[in-house]
Amino acid sequence: MDKVIRNILKKIEYEGYEAYIIGGFVRDKLLGKVSYDIDICTNALPMTLKQIFEINQESNGYGGFNLKIKKYNIDITTYRKEKKYDNRHPIEIEYVNNLLEDIKRRDFTINTLCMDKNDNIIDLLNAKADLDNHLIKIIDNPDVKFIDDPLRMLRAIRFATTLNFTIDKETYESICKNSKYTEKLSNLRVKEELSKILSSKDFMKGLNLLADTGISNYIGLKYKDVVYTSDILGMWAQLEINKVDFSKTEKENITRIKQILHKGEIGNFELFNYGLYICIVAGDILNVRRNIINQKYKKLPIKSMKDIDITGLEIINLLGIEPGKLVSEIFSTLKKEILSDNLNNRKNEIKRYVLEKWAK
Repeated sequence: MDKVIRNILKKIEYEGYEAYIIGGFVRDKLLGKVSYDIDICTNALPMTLKQIFEINQESNGYGGFNLKIKKYNIDITTYRKEKKYDNRHPIEIEYVNNLLEDIKRRDFTINTLCMDKNDNIIDLLNAKADLDNHLIKIIDNPDVKFIDDPLRMLRAIRFATTLNFTIDKETYESICKNSKYTEKLSNLRVKEELSKILSSKDFMKGLNLLADTGISNYIGLKYKDVVYTSDILGMWAQLEINKVDFSKTEKENITRIKQILHKGEIGNFELFNYGLYICIVAGDILNVRRNIINQKYKKLPIKSMKDIDITGLEIINLLGIEPGKLVSEIFSTLKKEILSDNLNNRKNEIKRYVLEKWAK
């Protein structure tokens, strides 16, 4: 454990309270993974935590505070029960003085493992056995847990995908039974969870679980053949989904990738019209090696309209015409001919071509 984290635990304990790291950091540490997101639970009340750490901010409404120290993102939260939910958000909580009560409010057993300041593991729900058996198991009554917070169903599938674990039978059956409640989830939360699933090289496991449990029907997710690419927009471009909102830039890039996939090739025109980044993402899906795309891009005779070795004014003077639509049409033809390697991008050759084609 890093000295920074150990000192936080010691500081809380020095004031006479319990403090443990809980959840993902402990789980990942036991799996040999590195994490910089730290969740600390304690029986110290929020007002006490504010005094201990001289925090000026108010708590997040659930008795928690966020600290950013060096590379760590740290959340410190008071033990609590979540007594009542409204649209997956706890609207009635009760602070408690018992670690087990706090643990029971969480989602899956593998996220209940705790660690004290001496790196000792505290396992109150036999979670280590589930971790060793690569099992995703909900805590307590799965129907209640999933109806209270339907996001837990997506999280179960996300953990099964990213950790390559199995969802235990009772948990899985409850997800199938309650999948309709995922329709209530915000588009943002769906996007966050699916992005994590799609970022995994085992993404097909997640997509299959979403389909098999019926969740795909309620979030409007459809797909055919999906090829892994490390770029998340390349993954989204291979799906159709209703319950996700994209930014304007994301929408534009996804559309461009889809257009190249529809063409099924990456040549001079695609490189010119869509740019190197979009073509590389599409190339990953079309199984075109990146080095080949990079070489093609370097050899492009023009990379923008400004690269054409003649100006609009020169064309106007050469042909004795007025500015207008014809000039745009000429540039469009020049672009096509140059990219097709039918015309060299040299001023004299371009002038000759323009005169031959458009001089009256």
